[in-house]
This record gives sequence, structure tokens and C-alpha cells, in this order.
Amino acid sequence: MRRLCRRAKERAPTHGTIVQASKSTLIAALATGFLLSACATNQTSSPQGPLAGSESPSAAPAGVGQRDLTPQEKKVIVDAVSPSLRNPGSAKYRWAKFPAVVTEESVNYCATVDAQSPYPAYNGRQAYIVEAHMSGGRVTSAVMGLIAGGKDFAIVSNMCAKYGLDPKNAT
Repeated sequence: MRRLCRRAKERAPTHGTIVQASKSTLIAALATGFLLSACATNQTSSPQGPLAGSESPSAAPAGVGQRDLTPQEKKVIVDAVSPSLRNPGSAKYRWAKFPAVVTEESVNYCATVDAQSPYPAYNGRQAYIVEAHMSGGRVTSAVMGLIAGGKDFAIVSNMCAKYGLDPKNAT
């Protein structure tokens, strides 16, 4: 019996790689579940950032206390969005209004861009959300939160709606 068990062990493949793949799969599944659960929940706290789950206190309702972005602020946002595009030089940006008064260090901003995506299904009009960092009442830097076009345009629109923003209002 011992000899049979020993022979079976010698012939059995090592499970190290299989276990490793299982761990990777488990981690990927948990990370995906965590990200999706963030999309499905609505937190009552007010963390900042494009992936936070509640309305930003500095997001102004449409038409109330809003302004156009300055050319310098637009450049900051273009610099944050362009790495997500295939041919950023040919992109056509549509700009939404920006809150005239921002009391936080950062604010979320949603708009659209007509551009080529690295993913062909997203080519054309794409909605995006960035976290704009403020200094002296002006956008001084921005970080890309999410960009998507095609049938996933609605995902970004829904995330923007959590902050009282609508990328479809971009002109």
C-alpha cells in the first residue's frame, strides 16, 4: 500500500502552479467583486474622488453658479484624458460647465470627447470623469477616473450622476 501511494505521489503533477493560478483567480475575482460592489452601493459619507460613492458637496446643480473652464484649465484636463486615447491630437473635446465656487481641494468633472479609443468599440463619443485638483479657485491638476464610449457610455454617465453631473450637457 505504501509503495502504491508513493508511486502515485511520484507520478502526480505538482499542484504549485495550479494552486498559484487559483490564488490569482481568487484575487482577481475578489478585486472585481469589490469594484462592482462600489458601483452598486451608495455611501452616505462624502469622500472625494471620481470613484467615491456619494455626491460631491462642491458639485453645483446645473445652471447654478457655474462657469466655463479657462484655456489653462482645459489643457490640464486634456493632459489627464489624452493618455487614454489612441490619437489624442485628433480628439474633439466638448466642455461642460464647472462650479463657480469650489470649497474643496478637489472636485469631480464630467464631459465628453470625440476620439479614437484603444478599444475600437469605444471609438467616437466617450464620456469621462476626472478628479480636478484646485488651487486658488482654479484647476491646477487632474486625474483620470473613468472613460468609456459605446454601450458603456451609460456607466460613466451614471457615475457622474452620483455627483449631480451629466456629461451629456457638454457642448
